Parts: sequence; structure tokens; C-alpha cells
Amino acid sequence: METKNTDLSSLKIDRSERNGGSGSNIKLYKTLAALILIIVIILGGYLIYNSIFTSAVEVKLTEAVLQSPSQSSASLIASGYVVAQRKAAVASKGTGRLVYLGVVEGDKVKKDQIIAKLEDSDVKAQLESAEANLELNKAGLTDAKNTYDREKALFRTGSASQSDLDAAEAKYKQVLASIDVAKANVDGAQVALENTIIRAPFDGTVLTKDADVGEIVAPFGASINTKGAVVTIADMSSLQVEADVSESNIEKITPDQNCTIILDAYSNYSYPAYVAKIVPTADRTKATVLVKVAFKKYDSKVLPEMSAKVLFLSNLDKQALTNEKAVLVIPQTAVANKDGKQIVYIVKNDKAVEMTITTGRQFGSYVEVKSGIENGDKVIDNVTDKIKDGIKVKVQ
Repeated sequence: METKNTDLSSLKIDRSERNGGSGSNIKLYKTLAALILIIVIILGGYLIYNSIFTSAVEVKLTEAVLQSPSQSSASLIASGYVVAQRKAAVASKGTGRLVYLGVVEGDKVKKDQIIAKLEDSDVKAQLESAEANLELNKAGLTDAKNTYDREKALFRTGSASQSDLDAAEAKYKQVLASIDVAKANVDGAQVALENTIIRAPFDGTVLTKDADVGEIVAPFGASINTKGAVVTIADMSSLQVEADVSESNIEKITPDQNCTIILDAYSNYSYPAYVAKIVPTADRTKATVLVKVAFKKYDSKVLPEMSAKVLFLSNLDKQALTNEKAVLVIPQTAVANKDGKQIVYIVKNDKAVEMTITTGRQFGSYVEVKSGIENGDKVIDNVTDKIKDGIKVKVQ
């Protein structure tokens, strides 16, 4: 057959074309890998460069606040509370049911004024009994004295014996002693009756009412059903601010040092004051020393237990710094000079933004800001040469 003579070599598979296609794909993969590597290297280099040469500058912020001139120029500021130096929880010396209470919170009282009474019927009965016993003994005294005088006269004439005279004398002395005891019982009953009356120990103002009519009052409040104090009163002319000052700052305070007191309830008003006493002991648990600051003058807005700030003034200028209108201030370290202008930096979108301001008076480490920023705005403190407009910053 002719097929036998057919060249079998034509039946071989030609692999040269297939191998050539595979080689081109490998080149393509290598090219893509090289491009990806180059992109990664470029991006990594950019990130490294950006982190090294354009890293964010760490900054601290400070807030623009309204302060009085005295507060801004203070060498030390401490917190404390208004405390009445003369204060008493008025209680009864006796025990009984409260039947009268003549004052309420806010009432003014005078020394020895009756402010409350306890039930006294039993005490009055004891007093009446003691007085009756005294009168009985006084009546017996007359008879005993007459008998004694008569026995003495008879003894002088020899009509009475010595024993009769001694018996009459002993009876007379016994009656005298009984009268002394009866008088003491009367005095005790009168004291017990007086103890049912509760009086004001000094001129003051009632701060709290601690018991109500009908409750049992006892000197020490022996049980949960009894009351110790009836009212609490304070001498409003003895108000001072007691402030805890750190041991490390106590050297900045001297007796009679001028101060300014600002009540937290009335932050826009201040009171002139002075250091009245530095208590000569420290609190080991808080590492503080108690300083008592007295008002030079104050009004009815000042109440006991109000929280307050005490500004210990560094200068003793006689000009009145108190009661001046509060001004907007920032630390001087937050202000920089640029081209003859005074500027501050605020932070927006993690970048420093330059703001031009107008400044006024200086108060210690603070400076008044007249325009450019407002109360509550936060600016970068401790401005250095690294801080530029638009630079990336990181707030600590």
C-alpha cells in the first residue's frame, strides 16, 4: 500500500512553538514583578522619608481663659472652703422630749436667747418636792433651836443634865445639816429645770435644724431614736477660708500676706483677704499644711462650707487689683514675634495654624489678649523655632 511509504516524520508533534509561548509568559511575569518591586521600593522610601524628615512635632496646648488681674499675678493658687471659726452644735444637757423649737435655718439669735425647750413636768415636780422639804426642815429648825436654847438655860441653873443639853445640841445641828441638804436638792432641781431650756451660746445664725418637736433629745444621742444637737449655729463674723497648701509651696506664704478670695459660686467677683494663720503642723497623708485666710471685708453672699480659691499675691502693691473686670489671658510662652507682629498657633487638622493677636498688660507669667482669639480657644504652649505655619503637629 502507498500508506506504507508515507513519511512518518510528519506525524511528530512540533513543540518549538509551544515552548516559545511559555518563555514569553515568564518574561511578562518577571516584568510585572519588577514593576511591583520598584513601586514598593518607591512607596517605602517615601514613607521612610516622610517619617524621618516630615514627622509631626509634639506640642502642648493651653487654653485662653478669663481671669482677674490679681489671679493672673498670683504666686500661688490654692483651693479651700469657707469655714466659721466660731461654730457650735447646740445640744441639751438634759434628756427629754422636745416640746418647743423657736428657730429655723437662717434665723439670727442673740447670746442666751431661748431657742428650744424640753418637757419639764417631772423636773418641776422634783423642784416642788425639794422646796417643800426645805420648808419642812426650816420649820423643824425653829423648834430645835428653841429646845436647844431652853436646855442651855436650864443647864446653867442646874435644872438640866449634860446629856439633855448634848441631845438638844445634836438635834439642832442635825436640823441645820438637813436644811443644807434640802437647799442643795433645791439647787439641783433648779439646775435640772434650767437644763430643759436650750439657749444660744453666742450671737450667730442658725445653719441647720437637727431635731424636731416631739423627738427625744439627749446630750450624747445615745441611740438612733435620740438626737444630740438641736440646731447648729455659727458666728458669721468669723468666716475664713481654710486652704490646704502643698509642703513644697508653703515657703511662698507669709503671715499677713495679701490674698484674693474667689468663691466658685461667684467666679466673677473677688474679696480682699490676708493670711491669718499658718497652722504649725502638716498633714502627713496629703503632704499639705493648713492655711487660714481671713476676709478683709465680705457680704452676705459668703456662706459657710462654700468652695473657694485663694490667690496668694506675689506683689504687695497697694493699688486695688481685686474687683477688676476679668480679662482674657494666655501664658507668655504661647506668644511668638514674627515680622513685628505677635502671633499664636492653634491646631486644625493636625497642623499648626498661625493667628495674629493683639496683646495688652502683663500679669506675672500671663499676658492679656485683646483680640485675635476668644475665651476657651486652645493655643500651642512653649512655642519654639520648630513651630511653623502649616507644620504637622501631634498634641501630647
